[in-house]
Amino acid sequence: MNIVLSEDKQALLNHYLQELGYTPISSRSIELQTQENSVTLRSDRRPPIGRPIANTQVYILDTHLQPVPIGVRGELYVGGAGVARGYLNHSELTEEKFIPNPFGEGCLYKTGDLARYLADGNIEFLGRIDNQVKIRGFRIELGEIEAEIATHPQVREGVVIAREETGGNKYLIAYINSERESFSRRELRSFLQQKLPEYMIPAVFVVLEAFPLTPNGKIDRRALPTPDLANDRLEAFIAPRTPTEAAIAEIVASVLKLDRVGIYDNFFELGGHSLLATQVISRLQRTFSVELPTRILFESPTVAELEAIVLAYRQSGTELKESAISSVSREGNLPLSPAQGRLWYLDRLNERNASYNMFLAVEMQGELAVSVLERALAEIVRRHEVLRTRFELVDDVPVQIIEPTVKVKISVEDCQATEVQRLAQLSASVPFAIDTCPLLRVKLLRLSNSSHVLLLTVHHIISDGWSMGLLIQELSTLYQAFLAEKPSPLPELPIQYADFALWQQQRSRGDAYQAQIDYWKKQLADAPPLLELPTDKVRPPVQTFRGATRKFYLDRDLSEKLKTLSQKSGSTLFMTFLAVFVALLSRWSNRDDILVGTPIARRNREQIEDLIGFFVNTLVLRVDLTGNTSFLELLDRVRQVSLDAFDRQDVPFDRVVEAIKPERNLSYSPLFQVMFAWQNAPMGTLELPGLTLSTLEIDSETAKFDLTLAMAETPEGLRGWWEYNTDLFEAETIARLDAHFQTLLAAIVATPEQLVSQLPHLLSDRQRHQLLVEWNQTQIEYPYYKCIHELFEAQVERAPDAVAVAFEGSTLTYSELNHRANQLARYLQELGVKSEVLVGICLDRSLETIISLLAVLKAGGAYLPLDPTYPKD
Repeated sequence: MNIVLSEDKQALLNHYLQELGYTPISSRSIELQTQENSVTLRSDRRPPIGRPIANTQVYILDTHLQPVPIGVRGELYVGGAGVARGYLNHSELTEEKFIPNPFGEGCLYKTGDLARYLADGNIEFLGRIDNQVKIRGFRIELGEIEAEIATHPQVREGVVIAREETGGNKYLIAYINSERESFSRRELRSFLQQKLPEYMIPAVFVVLEAFPLTPNGKIDRRALPTPDLANDRLEAFIAPRTPTEAAIAEIVASVLKLDRVGIYDNFFELGGHSLLATQVISRLQRTFSVELPTRILFESPTVAELEAIVLAYRQSGTELKESAISSVSREGNLPLSPAQGRLWYLDRLNERNASYNMFLAVEMQGELAVSVLERALAEIVRRHEVLRTRFELVDDVPVQIIEPTVKVKISVEDCQATEVQRLAQLSASVPFAIDTCPLLRVKLLRLSNSSHVLLLTVHHIISDGWSMGLLIQELSTLYQAFLAEKPSPLPELPIQYADFALWQQQRSRGDAYQAQIDYWKKQLADAPPLLELPTDKVRPPVQTFRGATRKFYLDRDLSEKLKTLSQKSGSTLFMTFLAVFVALLSRWSNRDDILVGTPIARRNREQIEDLIGFFVNTLVLRVDLTGNTSFLELLDRVRQVSLDAFDRQDVPFDRVVEAIKPERNLSYSPLFQVMFAWQNAPMGTLELPGLTLSTLEIDSETAKFDLTLAMAETPEGLRGWWEYNTDLFEAETIARLDAHFQTLLAAIVATPEQLVSQLPHLLSDRQRHQLLVEWNQTQIEYPYYKCIHELFEAQVERAPDAVAVAFEGSTLTYSELNHRANQLARYLQELGVKSEVLVGICLDRSLETIISLLAVLKAGGAYLPLDPTYPKD
């Protein structure tokens, strides 16, 4: 009988087991085997090998002969009275296996066994070091896989070996001796996927009645039969068995752009992520007319599991309540979508601001037909009404004005290659007037007759990241067709963005929408208004948008380990990186209540997937780091918060702000000031005949928030970039933040079970040396008999015209600073300031503060700094 314990029941059971001297169980899933007068409890935990006996020392050490922490695997070393002196007549083997004891007298014996300490002091055997192989760049302990296979309730014994295919690639084979005749290899694979990373799952499972043995009774690994790959390999494809499975498999295959999907294929292992999960759920809802939350696909990622869920929802009567988006009349004034309304308001508040410009630069090598490119752009503008839309105030209400026709002209400018970056940044920084069409600007930099750079700038109020991908894809399709003198192959669009905007306004009156509002009100209640990171500059009274970027790349090995960690924990890369980012922000801010914004494409209805427009929404993810949690526990919290938010993505961010009514301050954005973005929107493929194309990266000079971390997956590995407000942070600070982030990533993939509070210190060895040694070097020769203001006056004599102090664009030379300090010092002496007289200084950071400090010292007194934020008393 199998039962699943709750967390409190598991804790209570472990308490009694420890009282009785038994090993606690690690899994909440246990098996009870009952006999006439007894009950046997069996969990998936391997039995430990115990503790050292008297007069024996046991150490678990790493490759540097350093003790490993509890739970971390290492090699088992044995010392003490019972250890031999070596191997008779085998000096080389003795030297290899018997080493001097680094912790005391005598020697230690290297057992070659992998083990780890459990929390109760017992030792758990994990396998043999000599059973170590390397496959696809990963070093794998075969014994660790064998130990996990042995925990399966229907496996009597298991052996894992590595074989090499004809092409040189290695793969793992598991040989199973089972207690059941009809043993399910697929069930075993699914069992192992819950315990091991994907690269450690055997590709082939062979069931044997008995293992071949050596004369002394050990398993003869060399005599294990060569598998029949056609029959023993677990095929990636098992066809759907029912019409429902067939429909679900077709949906998953179409979203992932695969030819076919088997019923046991894992959606996320096939390349799925949060954005594609939203599309799958949208199609499932439309096909089966049921209301499904996004989290369903995370909890049931295979076709077989989804079929059971869909059937259960249909039987429960959970019908789809959403109405389809339909085309509406263009008579009268058309409302803005809530997202457009927010940008319209920000545009009015910060007139002539380019911070919401979207920009793309493409280098083109080859023969370019400018007139054909212009015609293709004109057709895109005709197809999508939003590209012919401007925004006006009518009767004090902002409305959309759709122009029947708009001419798009490509401006061509000759330039040198060295000028491209400057001209591109200039083009991206020119603001739009949103009451004038078009809010799309196209420029062509001509370097030569066969070399051009296309600059495309669009205002965010009519576009988003997904839309830029659509624009690129349609531009490629239309250019190829028009160059061949063929008509447009693109079908007419049944609805437009204005139809979506009106539909969104109407559905905001429903009960389902109100339920989502209620969730956000509860989730963000009493949230801290500001995440106070250690900035380099005082926050301006009004938020600015001046910014800069810093890029970084993660190597392929670290990228693969992060993917493995994500898959093993049932999360996406988005969730894993967000958890690491939250841990970093918690350390930098010394807070355990962290709010981070994240953009979501919000293309959760098939009808709007092919529309250009501003659909993206912003979600606020609030993560609680209280308690001494491990990183895996933090990742689970992030996963739950993310899935809850994905299922409430229909409420526009500005409506959330209206509902929460946070403390408003012009110096920072409401609810969150730090954003995390995962760039996985489909960008399309720009393929133009006769041209070689490459995207140019243009550094942004704007920042919408205090700090943004963006990540993207590339063929070379994972890449990221920091966008930061330069009125708050210096470049050196962001470089330090970047280093800390990568330090955390490396530590977490090594030991994800480690407590967040015990993750390695964020400082690198160089930074620690600078902080502890260089900056604490006080043995510097100076005239100790002189006061600070006297040393300052000596510097004035040496460099009177050098800049001594600078603040917010104003500067003072040493001579000017000395003159002004002398003036104030004489005035203070007239007021009676002399030796042992205290002078209070209550000033914000300014040039006057430095002048005052020097003046008090020059007058002979002592200053008492007072923070202006102190209570008035």
